[in-house]
Amino acid sequence: MTSLLSVSNLRVGFGRDPARNEIVKGVSFDLAAGETLAIVGESGSGKSVTALSINRLVDFGGGRIIGGSIKLTRADESILDITLAKEPMLEKIRGSEIGMIFQEPMTSLNPVLSIGTQIEESFRLHRGLTGRQAIAAAKDALDRVRIPDAARRLKYAPNQLSGGMLQRVMIATALACNPRLLIADEPTTALDVTVQAQIMALLGELKRETGMAMIFITHDIGLVAGIADKVMVMQAGQAVEQGALGEVLDRPQHPYTQHLLSAVPHFESGRAARTDFTRKEKETPALDVEGLVVRFKVKGGFFSRAQGSVHAVENVSFKLMPGETLAIVGESGSGKSTTARAILGLVRPTRGSFATHMGSIADATDPSVQMVFQNPYASLNPRLRVDSILAEPVIAGGGRVTAETREKMKALLKRVGLPEDSLDRYPHQFSGGQRQRLCIARALMLNPSVVVLDEAVSALDVSVQAKVLELLVDLQKEFGLAYLFVSHDMAVVERIAHRIAVLYAGQIVEIGDAASILSNPQHSYTKRLISAVPSIDRRNQRFEIDTRQVPSLVRPPGYEPPEAQWREFGPDHRARAEA
Repeated sequence: MTSLLSVSNLRVGFGRDPARNEIVKGVSFDLAAGETLAIVGESGSGKSVTALSINRLVDFGGGRIIGGSIKLTRADESILDITLAKEPMLEKIRGSEIGMIFQEPMTSLNPVLSIGTQIEESFRLHRGLTGRQAIAAAKDALDRVRIPDAARRLKYAPNQLSGGMLQRVMIATALACNPRLLIADEPTTALDVTVQAQIMALLGELKRETGMAMIFITHDIGLVAGIADKVMVMQAGQAVEQGALGEVLDRPQHPYTQHLLSAVPHFESGRAARTDFTRKEKETPALDVEGLVVRFKVKGGFFSRAQGSVHAVENVSFKLMPGETLAIVGESGSGKSTTARAILGLVRPTRGSFATHMGSIADATDPSVQMVFQNPYASLNPRLRVDSILAEPVIAGGGRVTAETREKMKALLKRVGLPEDSLDRYPHQFSGGQRQRLCIARALMLNPSVVVLDEAVSALDVSVQAKVLELLVDLQKEFGLAYLFVSHDMAVVERIAHRIAVLYAGQIVEIGDAASILSNPQHSYTKRLISAVPSIDRRNQRFEIDTRQVPSLVRPPGYEPPEAQWREFGPDHRARAEA
């Protein structure tokens, strides 16, 4: 079989002397049309640099190809060595023949241009479409990646969409011209499992239709098992193991491959759910949320009159007990993060009440509730040393930094597994996992009873993720912390949650004991969530495209939803009745 792409002894370096700063060290592989190669490895292994080298985007990031060849067989059967190609030729190839989905959509999309304008650009450059044709093609592209209200969202700026929505926009742009080779760099990291399954279905359908080859870069080996034909494992810039999917996953030879596989959380449909907590109904809740409603007005027309509201969160209620972990799961846009932010006062609720053991929460000043955000890179001020970062919550709460405060900082750093001299260092001197440990330490500075974790481990490699989850469990047992754990990763939820609340279109549709919900889901949406979870045991899985649309959350002025009807399925398991 003729290779669509043949990479031989690729070497890539950075800086003024690339040969002395070699990041990719002699990587070789072949990829045939219609084949999927998964490149797996932890942060810093060189997998993304390898991908960026294939279309020479590494040139714009300070990198240089210092050895080897990258040969692409084009549509006319001619062979082009990309390492020798000039920029005008590369501009023709990027997008039309080699598509690229980047990991971080917030830095890949222009913040001052609308979503529609940025998708249309691909159709204008490579297909020559203009005007209404380009707009219609852009809408179709959003429809393909299951973005609701596509026509309206074409006018949105990137900051008006969630992370999951933005990643879908990136995927729509990359797939616009049906490239023969698609490089997907962690394309589903920000997506929940149902949308992830839809994206995999779409990519699989395009592969079957067009013979498109794919290089899929990921740390989610469960996802790899479902779609890859071949796997290449990278460590420290080298390909330490590669071969057919079954060979690598079932009979790994290299110790690093074995380490990666052992760290992958295996979803077991509730059998692995935590059972180390006994719910005492008479105990005062650490957090009591009652009737939470969050709505955002939609304005339009000549006088910018209110045309309705986005019902982001609708009548959400739950109790979180001391020492308990309640996981909130659901798709992007389901209201998970909005619920968490409303509790912390970062979003103003339309109505509803919150209470902790200290009493009613009137604003964002309650020190008993603290938050750990998704991105440890963005949530730490790069200009501050660690001691100043840990002092922030103390100062914000009206306190002063004393010798006792510094001793507490040292104790917390030690407790989260960081050295004492970390106080004098800056965030850029830490790895991603270490930064998230810093965020956890900062959240504990005010002795909170509730910690809100908003996708707190989703940006971490699997082995680092496992260690942080273990740390969170240990801290919970030691300090009696209550966790509100917002996540789209059901395998992670299974490992840490005692109870689960499933959100769909801003409403809780199922809530109760984690093991009961995961092993015996009752609501159709919960069943879809669980069936979409990737597993290392599912090989060459053919995902089916779900044509059902996520309902629009935009409602007319004055609309109030009907009162929910609930069905009981056990002592601590209930689901919303479906029409």
